[in-house]
Amino acid sequence: MKAVAARTAVPSWRLAPSACAALAFCAAVAACAVLAACAHKTSGFKKASPAEMAQSNMQLAIEYMKLGKLMDSRTYIDKALSEDPENADVQLTAGLVYERLQEMDKAEHGYSTAYRLGKSDPNIVNAYAGFLCRTGKAQAGEKLFTAVAASPLYQTPEVALVNAGVCLRSTGDMVDAERYFNRALTIRPNMPEAQLQLGNIAFDRGDAAAARDLVQQYLAVHPASPEVLWLGIRASRKLGDNVAAAAFAHRVESEFPDSDQARALRSGIER
Repeated sequence: MKAVAARTAVPSWRLAPSACAALAFCAAVAACAVLAACAHKTSGFKKASPAEMAQSNMQLAIEYMKLGKLMDSRTYIDKALSEDPENADVQLTAGLVYERLQEMDKAEHGYSTAYRLGKSDPNIVNAYAGFLCRTGKAQAGEKLFTAVAASPLYQTPEVALVNAGVCLRSTGDMVDAERYFNRALTIRPNMPEAQLQLGNIAFDRGDAAAARDLVQQYLAVHPASPEVLWLGIRASRKLGDNVAAAAFAHRVESEFPDSDQARALRSGIER
């Protein structure tokens, strides 16, 4: 679910596989090691507490996860867990790492413990709700998302509402999903994720004209994405407008050549 946000967020971008990036990361790791050694050997530095070490190891776990080095990420999050198991952020990061590793029992433990320790933090609740939805517990996830949206501490309630809608759409409940997307748009008009979701719902209902109208509304105010262009292709084909479909397809292949949608076009697969 794209709109789901977490307190310990893993960026959607990936680091470039360059020597520079690798050296920069190694330098950061080395610097941590040097500082730790100084803390032991130099009387002028205070030895780091277990809580401080847990924070450092949690951050290293996140950085390794960004690099796709999941086994190294697990090593550091396990250290953080042993140092400060009552830290909600550490537990949430453990949930993220173990979910990526497909170790779902450990992931569930991390997320649920983070929620138990940090249920007053709407970012943590939002992350746990997303996990519930991804693991077939949509009703529980929806309930938590609506609580997050109502929290005065959460600055983007429209994101939680879209998350709730995506959660319900995954179960086939299009009516309530649509209601959440429209509520999000009342808070933030032209919110791109809400517009795209409503377009997909319209298409799934057989209303290709409404779906294409939403694509055009989206493109009038937002940069293109492969997902919205793909919806434009499908809606145009359904309407028999091969010229428009070809135009959307050209944009996918020229602007997003490495996307799943471009690969589907090249292989002739209808997604």
